[in-house]
Amino acid sequence: MRAKKLLFGLAMIGLLASSCYTEVIVDDDFIEASPINTDQVLMSFDLWYVDIHATQGNGEVPFLQRAFTVSFDRGTLLANNNIVGIGKTGGGLGIDVGFYEPLRAAVEIDHDIDGRWILEVFAVNGNTIELYHAPTDTSYFLRGYQRGNFDYDSVFYDNIYYFLQEYTAWEKVFTSEEGAINEFDDENYLQFLSGNSGDFFRSSVDAPGTPIVNLRWDFEGDYQVFDVQNDETLKTLTLDYDFMSNDYFELYVINDSTIELFHPDSGTVYEFKGRGYIEYLKTGDTKAGKKRTKRKLPVMDVVRKRK
Repeated sequence: MRAKKLLFGLAMIGLLASSCYTEVIVDDDFIEASPINTDQVLMSFDLWYVDIHATQGNGEVPFLQRAFTVSFDRGTLLANNNIVGIGKTGGGLGIDVGFYEPLRAAVEIDHDIDGRWILEVFAVNGNTIELYHAPTDTSYFLRGYQRGNFDYDSVFYDNIYYFLQEYTAWEKVFTSEEGAINEFDDENYLQFLSGNSGDFFRSSVDAPGTPIVNLRWDFEGDYQVFDVQNDETLKTLTLDYDFMSNDYFELYVINDSTIELFHPDSGTVYEFKGRGYIEYLKTGDTKAGKKRTKRKLPVMDVVRKRK
């Protein structure tokens, strides 16, 4: 079944993606035997969005697990592994993370960090392919887009949970004059982390301008980002302190280095700027970066208070 699916599906993607591929889909035997056709399919879209929630199997291909998008560009594998800078880094395609060699109905990838992998290529429909790793019986599903119709903002917003962890610390740079005095006024730094026991945050009351390496973390606890029922453009954030009461905020993104936290209980608006950007899998770097997991944000039934 997979061989037939590959033979027919790759032909259809080639036909649907661009009329310039029609000459290579006339002869089925040529399609089945030619790595050239595999390469044309991989290059038929500028970006392939890795739908992490559609992944099947219990194995893992590390560089696909951490990528939001991958691109196949004449032998070079590119990836957007960070939410920060997505849509701008590498002209929207991301950073160089390795090389690839098209094979018959498969692709061999030599990744800068994760080494050599052979993935079978199957077509699902006219803009979706499946990359199958036979040794672990694991499939990743990639949806193809051209740069001009790819919604970078939607990817950014849908993955805001990861965005918070892409800076070593967030420094408070603004507090509104409006709003009642509250304990959070004294906290000048936040840090969002993920560990074996779950997600947690730390906060510091150190003075603005303190070097990151000198920060002393005064408080810590669990944090959670929520979707909001019937409000697709709003996220909320809760900070569950270990030995204190919780704080609840409406979370807004000003740009890819600045967030706004609105504290409904006091009516205060805070702005935090990211410091110590963590770029995952930069060429020549030994840092592999965080991996995405199948997770859906919990939904909170609240009404937006920030006007």
